Amino acid sequence: MVQLFNVLLKSTKSPARAHFRSNFLDTLRLTVRGGHGGNGLPRYGGVGGQGGAVYFVAKEGLTLRKMAQGLKEKRVIASSGEDSSKLAIFGRRGADQRIEVPVGVQVYDEQQQLLADLNEADATCIVAGGGTGGCTGNNFIGRPGDHRTVNLDLKLIADVGLVGFPNAGKSTLLKAISNAKPKIAAYPFTTIRPQIGTIEYSDHRSISVADLPGLIEGAHANFGMGHKFLKHIERTRLLLFMVDIFGFQLSPRHPHRDCLTNIYALNKELELYDPSLLEKPCVLLLNKMDKEGAKDILTRLKPNIKDLQSGLAECPEEVRPNRVMKFYHILPISAKNSARIAQVKRQLRETLDDVAAEQFVADEYQIKEKLQQRVGVIGPKIS
Repeated sequence: MVQLFNVLLKSTKSPARAHFRSNFLDTLRLTVRGGHGGNGLPRYGGVGGQGGAVYFVAKEGLTLRKMAQGLKEKRVIASSGEDSSKLAIFGRRGADQRIEVPVGVQVYDEQQQLLADLNEADATCIVAGGGTGGCTGNNFIGRPGDHRTVNLDLKLIADVGLVGFPNAGKSTLLKAISNAKPKIAAYPFTTIRPQIGTIEYSDHRSISVADLPGLIEGAHANFGMGHKFLKHIERTRLLLFMVDIFGFQLSPRHPHRDCLTNIYALNKELELYDPSLLEKPCVLLLNKMDKEGAKDILTRLKPNIKDLQSGLAECPEEVRPNRVMKFYHILPISAKNSARIAQVKRQLRETLDDVAAEQFVADEYQIKEKLQQRVGVIGPKIS
Protein backbone atom coordinates (compact mmCIF):
# COMPACT_ATOMS: atom_id res chain seq x y z
CA MET A 1 0.00 0.00 0.00
CA VAL A 2 2.83 2.40 0.90
CA GLN A 3 4.55 1.61 -2.38
CA LEU A 4 1.36 2.31 -4.33
CA PHE A 5 0.95 5.64 -2.49
CA ASN A 6 4.51 6.66 -3.35
CA VAL A 7 3.91 5.89 -7.01
CA LEU A 8 0.74 7.99 -7.03
CA LEU A 9 2.46 10.84 -5.20
CA LYS A 10 5.34 10.80 -7.65
CA SER A 11 2.95 11.01 -10.58
CA THR A 12 1.37 14.18 -9.17
CA LYS A 13 4.76 15.94 -9.19
CA SER A 14 5.02 15.80 -12.96
CA PRO A 15 3.99 19.03 -14.74
CA ALA A 16 0.30 19.07 -15.63
CA ARG A 17 -0.75 19.28 -19.24
CA ALA A 18 2.75 18.77 -20.62
CA HIS A 19 1.20 18.32 -24.06
CA PHE A 20 0.22 22.01 -23.96
CA ARG A 21 3.86 23.06 -24.11
CA SER A 22 4.30 24.65 -27.48
CA ASN A 23 7.40 24.04 -29.53
CA PHE A 24 6.51 27.11 -31.54
CA LEU A 25 8.45 30.24 -30.57
CA ASP A 26 7.42 33.62 -31.95
CA THR A 27 9.28 36.01 -29.62
CA LEU A 28 12.92 36.10 -28.61
CA ARG A 29 14.92 38.56 -26.51
CA LEU A 30 18.62 39.08 -27.27
CA THR A 31 21.41 41.28 -25.95
CA VAL A 32 23.62 42.62 -28.75
CA ARG A 33 26.84 44.63 -28.58
CA GLY A 34 29.05 46.06 -31.26
CA GLY A 35 32.80 45.69 -30.99
CA HIS A 36 34.91 48.31 -29.22
CA GLY A 37 36.98 50.55 -31.47
CA GLY A 38 40.73 50.01 -31.31
CA ASN A 39 42.99 52.66 -29.80
CA GLY A 40 45.05 54.92 -32.01
CA LEU A 41 48.77 55.68 -31.75
CA PRO A 42 49.38 59.41 -31.07
CA ARG A 43 53.13 59.27 -31.81
CA TYR A 44 52.60 58.18 -35.41
CA GLY A 45 49.06 59.45 -35.92
CA GLY A 46 47.86 55.89 -36.08
CA VAL A 47 44.14 55.11 -36.31
CA GLY A 48 42.54 52.25 -34.43
CA GLY A 49 40.30 49.80 -36.23
CA GLN A 50 36.56 50.22 -36.03
CA GLY A 51 34.66 47.68 -33.94
CA GLY A 52 32.63 45.01 -35.70
CA ALA A 53 28.86 45.30 -36.07
CA VAL A 54 26.03 42.91 -35.25
CA TYR A 55 23.51 42.52 -38.03
CA PHE A 56 20.56 40.30 -38.85
CA VAL A 57 19.84 38.61 -42.18
CA ALA A 58 16.42 37.11 -42.98
CA LYS A 59 16.51 33.51 -44.22
CA GLU A 60 13.79 31.18 -45.42
CA GLY A 61 13.21 27.88 -43.61
CA LEU A 62 14.51 29.14 -40.27
CA THR A 63 12.58 29.30 -36.99
CA LEU A 64 13.18 31.35 -33.86
CA ARG A 65 13.54 28.12 -31.88
CA LYS A 66 16.39 26.91 -34.09
CA MET A 67 17.95 30.33 -33.83
CA ALA A 68 17.65 30.32 -30.04
CA GLN A 69 19.23 26.88 -29.83
CA GLY A 70 22.31 28.27 -31.57
CA LEU A 71 22.44 31.27 -29.21
CA LYS A 72 22.10 29.60 -25.82
CA GLU A 73 23.40 32.61 -23.90
CA LYS A 74 21.05 34.97 -25.78
CA ARG A 75 23.99 37.33 -26.20
CA VAL A 76 25.78 38.39 -29.38
CA ILE A 77 29.03 40.36 -29.26
CA ALA A 78 31.06 41.49 -32.26
CA SER A 79 34.86 41.63 -32.22
CA SER A 80 36.75 44.73 -31.22
CA GLY A 81 38.86 46.71 -33.64
CA GLU A 82 42.63 46.29 -33.61
CA ASP A 83 44.82 48.86 -31.86
CA SER A 84 47.15 50.91 -34.01
CA SER A 85 50.83 50.08 -33.68
CA LYS A 86 54.10 51.10 -35.29
CA LEU A 87 53.92 47.90 -37.33
CA ALA A 88 50.33 48.57 -38.43
CA ILE A 89 49.44 52.27 -38.38
CA PHE A 90 45.85 51.52 -39.37
CA GLY A 91 44.35 48.90 -37.07
CA ARG A 92 42.20 46.22 -38.68
CA ARG A 93 38.45 46.38 -38.36
CA GLY A 94 36.77 43.99 -35.93
CA ALA A 95 34.85 41.02 -37.36
CA ASP A 96 31.09 41.47 -37.77
CA GLN A 97 28.60 39.07 -36.23
CA ARG A 98 26.12 37.90 -38.87
CA ILE A 99 23.00 36.35 -37.33
CA GLU A 100 20.39 34.63 -39.50
CA VAL A 101 16.75 35.19 -38.47
CA PRO A 102 13.47 33.87 -39.90
CA VAL A 103 11.69 35.80 -42.61
CA GLY A 104 8.85 37.78 -41.03
CA VAL A 105 10.77 38.98 -37.96
CA GLN A 106 10.30 42.49 -36.64
CA VAL A 107 13.08 43.89 -34.44
CA TYR A 108 12.21 46.20 -31.54
CA ASP A 109 14.41 47.99 -29.00
CA GLU A 110 13.74 48.21 -25.25
CA GLN A 111 11.38 51.16 -25.77
CA GLN A 112 9.37 49.06 -28.25
CA GLN A 113 10.51 51.22 -31.15
CA LEU A 114 10.61 49.32 -34.43
CA LEU A 115 14.18 49.01 -35.69
CA ALA A 116 13.60 46.78 -38.72
CA ASP A 117 10.95 44.72 -40.49
CA LEU A 118 12.63 41.76 -42.19
CA ASN A 119 9.74 40.43 -44.27
CA GLU A 120 11.73 39.37 -47.33
CA ALA A 121 14.48 36.81 -47.80
CA ASP A 122 18.02 38.28 -47.47
CA ALA A 123 16.70 41.52 -45.94
CA THR A 124 19.39 42.93 -43.64
CA CYS A 125 19.60 45.35 -40.73
CA ILE A 126 22.36 46.46 -38.37
CA VAL A 127 21.21 46.21 -34.75
CA ALA A 128 24.46 47.18 -33.01
CA GLY A 129 27.09 49.30 -34.74
CA GLY A 130 30.78 49.02 -33.90
CA GLY A 131 32.62 51.77 -32.04
CA THR A 132 34.87 54.15 -33.95
CA GLY A 133 38.61 53.63 -33.79
CA GLY A 134 40.89 56.01 -31.92
CA CYS A 135 42.05 59.03 -33.95
CA THR A 136 42.75 62.74 -33.59
CA GLY A 137 39.03 63.45 -33.22
CA ASN A 138 38.69 61.37 -30.04
CA ASN A 139 42.14 61.68 -28.52
CA PHE A 140 43.12 58.34 -30.07
CA ILE A 141 40.85 56.48 -27.68
CA GLY A 142 38.57 53.90 -29.30
CA ARG A 143 34.86 54.21 -28.61
CA PRO A 144 32.60 51.40 -27.35
CA GLY A 145 30.10 49.88 -29.77
CA ASP A 146 26.31 50.03 -29.44
CA HIS A 147 24.94 47.94 -26.59
CA ARG A 148 21.23 47.20 -26.43
CA THR A 149 18.60 44.57 -25.81
CA VAL A 150 16.37 43.78 -28.77
CA ASN A 151 13.14 41.84 -29.06
CA LEU A 152 12.54 39.69 -32.12
CA ASP A 153 8.83 39.38 -32.88
CA LEU A 154 7.89 36.85 -35.55
CA LYS A 155 4.77 37.42 -37.63
CA LEU A 156 3.95 34.57 -39.95
CA ILE A 157 3.69 35.36 -43.64
CA ALA A 158 0.93 33.39 -45.36
CA ASP A 159 -1.46 33.97 -48.24
CA VAL A 160 -4.52 32.97 -46.19
CA GLY A 161 -5.17 33.34 -42.46
CA LEU A 162 -7.76 30.94 -41.01
CA VAL A 163 -9.85 32.74 -38.38
CA GLY A 164 -12.43 31.18 -36.07
CA PHE A 165 -13.43 30.23 -32.55
CA PRO A 166 -12.21 26.94 -31.04
CA ASN A 167 -13.73 23.73 -32.39
CA ALA A 168 -15.00 25.37 -35.59
CA GLY A 169 -13.25 22.71 -37.69
CA LYS A 170 -10.25 24.76 -38.82
CA SER A 171 -7.72 21.97 -38.25
CA THR A 172 -9.89 19.47 -40.12
CA LEU A 173 -10.15 21.88 -43.05
CA LEU A 174 -6.42 22.59 -43.10
CA LYS A 175 -5.62 18.89 -43.14
CA ALA A 176 -8.11 18.33 -45.98
CA ILE A 177 -6.90 21.13 -48.27
CA SER A 178 -3.16 21.10 -47.63
CA ASN A 179 -0.11 19.10 -46.63
CA ALA A 180 -0.31 20.15 -42.97
CA LYS A 181 -0.89 17.60 -40.22
CA PRO A 182 -2.55 19.48 -37.36
CA LYS A 183 -3.91 17.81 -34.25
CA ILE A 184 -7.65 17.09 -34.57
CA ALA A 185 -10.03 16.18 -31.73
CA ALA A 186 -13.64 16.71 -30.65
CA TYR A 187 -12.81 19.32 -28.02
CA PRO A 188 -11.75 22.99 -28.19
CA PHE A 189 -8.16 24.25 -28.21
CA THR A 190 -6.57 21.33 -30.07
CA THR A 191 -4.52 23.94 -31.95
CA ILE A 192 -2.08 25.40 -29.42
CA ARG A 193 0.44 26.77 -31.90
CA PRO A 194 0.19 28.11 -35.46
CA GLN A 195 0.08 25.55 -38.25
CA ILE A 196 0.97 26.39 -41.85
CA GLY A 197 -0.11 24.24 -44.76
CA THR A 198 0.38 24.59 -48.50
CA ILE A 199 -2.34 24.01 -51.07
CA GLU A 200 -0.84 22.50 -54.20
CA TYR A 201 -2.60 22.84 -57.56
CA SER A 202 -2.17 20.75 -60.69
CA ASP A 203 -0.44 23.61 -62.53
CA HIS A 204 2.17 23.89 -59.72
CA ARG A 205 0.56 26.96 -58.19
CA SER A 206 0.73 26.91 -54.40
CA ILE A 207 -1.05 28.89 -51.69
CA SER A 208 0.01 28.96 -48.04
CA VAL A 209 -2.67 28.78 -45.32
CA ALA A 210 -2.06 29.55 -41.64
CA ASP A 211 -4.33 27.89 -39.07
CA LEU A 212 -3.90 29.90 -35.89
CA PRO A 213 -5.00 29.14 -32.31
CA GLY A 214 -8.73 29.69 -31.77
CA LEU A 215 -9.86 33.12 -30.75
CA ILE A 216 -11.79 33.81 -27.57
CA GLU A 217 -13.62 36.96 -26.53
CA GLY A 218 -11.12 39.45 -25.17
CA ALA A 219 -8.30 38.32 -27.44
CA HIS A 220 -7.77 41.95 -28.50
CA ALA A 221 -6.88 42.69 -24.83
CA ASN A 222 -4.46 39.73 -24.82
CA PHE A 223 -6.75 37.24 -23.07
CA GLY A 224 -6.17 33.60 -23.96
CA MET A 225 -3.76 33.34 -26.90
CA GLY A 226 -4.56 37.03 -27.47
CA HIS A 227 -1.88 38.90 -29.33
CA LYS A 228 0.08 35.69 -29.96
CA PHE A 229 -2.74 34.83 -32.37
CA LEU A 230 -3.81 38.20 -33.70
CA LYS A 231 -0.38 39.45 -34.73
CA HIS A 232 0.01 36.57 -37.18
CA ILE A 233 -2.92 37.64 -39.36
CA GLU A 234 -1.53 41.11 -40.04
CA ARG A 235 0.53 39.94 -43.01
CA THR A 236 -1.96 37.57 -44.60
CA ARG A 237 -3.44 38.62 -47.94
CA LEU A 238 -6.84 37.02 -47.33
CA LEU A 239 -8.82 36.20 -44.17
CA LEU A 240 -10.76 32.93 -44.19
CA PHE A 241 -13.48 33.08 -41.52
CA MET A 242 -14.78 29.71 -40.36
CA VAL A 243 -17.76 29.28 -38.03
CA ASP A 244 -19.83 26.36 -36.82
CA ILE A 245 -23.35 26.62 -38.25
CA PHE A 246 -24.67 25.35 -34.89
CA GLY A 247 -22.92 28.09 -32.92
CA PHE A 248 -20.34 27.85 -30.17
CA GLN A 249 -20.09 27.86 -26.37
CA LEU A 250 -16.63 28.37 -24.88
CA SER A 251 -17.56 26.87 -21.49
CA PRO A 252 -20.62 26.28 -19.24
CA ARG A 253 -19.96 29.72 -17.76
CA HIS A 254 -20.29 31.38 -21.16
CA PRO A 255 -23.51 31.82 -23.17
CA HIS A 256 -24.15 29.71 -26.25
CA ARG A 257 -24.12 31.95 -29.30
CA ASP A 258 -25.50 31.17 -32.69
CA CYS A 259 -23.59 31.26 -35.94
CA LEU A 260 -24.47 34.89 -36.77
CA THR A 261 -23.51 36.20 -33.32
CA ASN A 262 -20.17 34.40 -33.57
CA ILE A 263 -19.46 36.16 -36.87
CA TYR A 264 -20.13 39.50 -35.18
CA ALA A 265 -17.89 38.49 -32.24
CA LEU A 266 -15.00 37.60 -34.56
CA ASN A 267 -15.54 40.88 -36.40
CA LYS A 268 -15.45 42.75 -33.08
CA GLU A 269 -12.20 41.14 -31.90
CA LEU A 270 -10.39 42.08 -35.12
CA GLU A 271 -11.81 45.60 -35.01
CA LEU A 272 -10.65 46.18 -31.43
CA TYR A 273 -7.18 44.79 -32.11
CA ASP A 274 -6.52 46.62 -35.37
CA PRO A 275 -9.28 48.31 -37.42
CA SER A 276 -7.16 48.08 -40.57
CA LEU A 277 -7.73 44.30 -40.55
CA LEU A 278 -11.30 44.99 -41.60
CA GLU A 279 -9.94 46.24 -44.91
CA LYS A 280 -8.58 42.80 -45.79
CA PRO A 281 -10.58 40.68 -48.24
CA CYS A 282 -12.54 37.93 -46.49
CA VAL A 283 -14.23 34.65 -47.36
CA LEU A 284 -16.70 33.04 -44.94
CA LEU A 285 -17.06 29.27 -44.47
CA LEU A 286 -20.13 27.91 -42.67
CA ASN A 287 -18.98 24.51 -41.46
CA LYS A 288 -20.70 21.27 -40.39
CA MET A 289 -23.46 21.54 -42.98
CA ASP A 290 -23.57 17.73 -43.18
CA LYS A 291 -25.32 17.49 -39.80
CA GLU A 292 -29.06 17.27 -39.30
CA GLY A 293 -30.79 20.64 -38.92
CA ALA A 294 -27.94 22.63 -40.49
CA LYS A 295 -29.93 23.58 -43.60
CA ASP A 296 -32.83 24.93 -41.53
CA ILE A 297 -30.45 27.13 -39.53
CA LEU A 298 -28.83 28.40 -42.73
CA THR A 299 -32.22 29.24 -44.27
CA ARG A 300 -33.16 31.25 -41.18
CA LEU A 301 -29.86 33.15 -40.84
CA LYS A 302 -28.84 33.49 -44.49
CA PRO A 303 -30.37 36.97 -45.13
CA ASN A 304 -28.50 38.49 -42.16
CA ILE A 305 -25.26 36.65 -42.93
CA LYS A 306 -25.31 38.04 -46.48
CA ASP A 307 -25.95 41.54 -45.13
CA LEU A 308 -24.37 41.79 -41.67
CA GLN A 309 -25.54 45.38 -41.30
CA SER A 310 -29.18 44.29 -41.38
CA GLY A 311 -28.91 42.17 -38.22
CA LEU A 312 -26.58 44.46 -36.28
CA ALA A 313 -29.32 45.97 -34.12
CA GLU A 314 -30.23 42.55 -32.71
CA CYS A 315 -26.63 41.62 -31.94
CA PRO A 316 -25.71 41.56 -28.20
CA GLU A 317 -24.02 44.83 -27.30
CA GLU A 318 -20.88 43.19 -25.87
CA VAL A 319 -19.98 41.64 -29.23
CA ARG A 320 -21.49 44.27 -31.54
CA PRO A 321 -18.87 45.75 -33.90
CA ASN A 322 -18.97 49.39 -34.95
CA ARG A 323 -18.17 48.41 -38.51
CA VAL A 324 -19.00 45.12 -40.19
CA MET A 325 -16.80 43.20 -42.59
CA LYS A 326 -17.75 42.50 -46.17
CA PHE A 327 -17.28 38.94 -47.40
CA TYR A 328 -16.24 38.30 -50.98
CA HIS A 329 -17.88 34.87 -50.85
CA ILE A 330 -19.96 32.82 -48.39
CA LEU A 331 -19.59 29.04 -48.70
CA PRO A 332 -21.65 26.46 -46.74
CA ILE A 333 -19.36 23.43 -46.40
CA SER A 334 -18.52 20.26 -44.56
CA ALA A 335 -14.80 19.96 -43.86
CA LYS A 336 -15.18 16.18 -44.36
CA ASN A 337 -16.80 16.50 -47.81
CA SER A 338 -14.19 16.23 -50.59
CA ALA A 339 -16.38 17.98 -53.18
CA ARG A 340 -16.87 20.96 -50.88
CA ILE A 341 -13.15 21.03 -50.10
CA ALA A 342 -12.34 21.20 -53.82
CA GLN A 343 -14.74 24.14 -54.09
CA VAL A 344 -12.96 25.93 -51.22
CA LYS A 345 -9.58 25.45 -52.91
CA ARG A 346 -10.89 26.87 -56.19
CA GLN A 347 -12.54 29.81 -54.46
CA LEU A 348 -9.43 30.73 -52.48
CA ARG A 349 -7.36 30.80 -55.63
CA GLU A 350 -9.89 32.87 -57.57
CA THR A 351 -10.28 35.35 -54.72
CA LEU A 352 -6.53 35.81 -54.31
CA ASP A 353 -6.22 36.37 -58.06
CA ASP A 354 -9.02 38.95 -57.96
CA VAL A 355 -7.39 40.74 -55.04
CA ALA A 356 -4.03 40.77 -56.83
CA ALA A 357 -5.67 42.19 -59.97
CA GLU A 358 -7.36 44.95 -57.96
CA GLN A 359 -4.08 45.80 -56.25
CA PHE A 360 -2.29 45.93 -59.59
CA VAL A 361 -4.85 48.38 -60.97
CA ALA A 362 -4.62 50.52 -57.81
CA ASP A 363 -0.82 50.57 -57.93
CA GLU A 364 -0.84 51.45 -61.64
CA TYR A 365 -3.25 54.32 -60.97
CA GLN A 366 -1.04 55.67 -58.16
CA ILE A 367 2.04 55.52 -60.40
CA LYS A 368 0.21 57.45 -63.12
CA GLU A 369 -0.93 60.04 -60.59
CA LYS A 370 2.62 60.59 -59.33
CA LEU A 371 3.98 60.85 -62.86
CA GLN A 372 1.24 63.34 -63.74
CA GLN A 373 2.15 65.47 -60.74
CA ARG A 374 5.81 65.49 -61.82
CA VAL A 375 4.98 66.48 -65.37
CA GLY A 376 2.79 69.31 -64.12
CA VAL A 377 -0.49 70.76 -65.20
CA ILE A 378 0.80 71.98 -68.57
CA GLY A 379 2.63 68.78 -69.37
CA PRO A 380 1.31 65.87 -71.43
CA LYS A 381 -1.45 63.78 -69.81
CA ILE A 382 -0.96 60.10 -69.16
CA SER A 383 -3.86 58.02 -70.42
